[in-house]
Amino acid sequence: MTTISQDQTRTRKTPAGQNRIGKNLNAIMAIAHRDFLKLIRDRGRLLSTFLFPLIFIGFLGGGMQATFGSPNGYSFLTFVFTGVLAQTLWQSTATGIISLLEDRQNDFSQEIFVSPISRYSIVFGKIFGETLVALPQAIGIVAFGLILGISMTGAQAVGLMIASLIAALYGGAFGMMLLGVMPSRRSADQLFPFVFLPQFFTAGVFVPINNLPLPLEIISLLSPLRYAVDLTRGLYYYGTVEADFVVLFPIWLNMAILIFSFIAFMIIGTILFVRAERNR
Repeated sequence: MTTISQDQTRTRKTPAGQNRIGKNLNAIMAIAHRDFLKLIRDRGRLLSTFLFPLIFIGFLGGGMQATFGSPNGYSFLTFVFTGVLAQTLWQSTATGIISLLEDRQNDFSQEIFVSPISRYSIVFGKIFGETLVALPQAIGIVAFGLILGISMTGAQAVGLMIASLIAALYGGAFGMMLLGVMPSRRSADQLFPFVFLPQFFTAGVFVPINNLPLPLEIISLLSPLRYAVDLTRGLYYYGTVEADFVVLFPIWLNMAILIFSFIAFMIIGTILFVRAERNR
């Protein structure tokens, strides 16, 4: 009798565990699908997500290339292209997370946070959804780069797609951490530009940062965007002579920093946001 009751207990536990996993996966996909549909219906956001990166690459990158030529043998146009690709996807997912504040105001997040699913699944579903929103931008930016004459092998294209996915996920985790301390959408809109804009320069999106003064180097090392940009360039320039002048850290080091900080951002952001939900 004891053996039978133990088997029955195991039988009962296994479906329950599977159902819990299934619910979490369904929640992730449902939240991600919702965000992707919101992008398709928002024509203004669709236009802006493609327009600004193209302006940066075409006018800024092209202008610097025409003015300064190719220092140390690398093209400024390609340099700006790889930086803007990583920056755009990182910023897109980070700012997209702000919509959780809108969900809080219309009680959508309150409903999902009291549902019987993991809070980490809810947060990751939101980040995954914003990543799906960002990835079409990567395809558009790469296509525009090819039109401008940026050379790209098949291996480099694959490397850029991998870097794009990592940059998007990383930006979402960073946005989640910032969101945890934001009381409202208005405060987020006011603070986010002060957090993002300086990193465009401290991360080396537009200009090389190989030889910064020590105070600026410290600030640069504290910029999360720096590692997403450098990973993108590391994968693109891998095995080339230009890598010595363009890439700051080895790929493995950038990956280690990104993974460690991603986990930290996710844990801190989720804890802070869930605590804010409970205190409503």
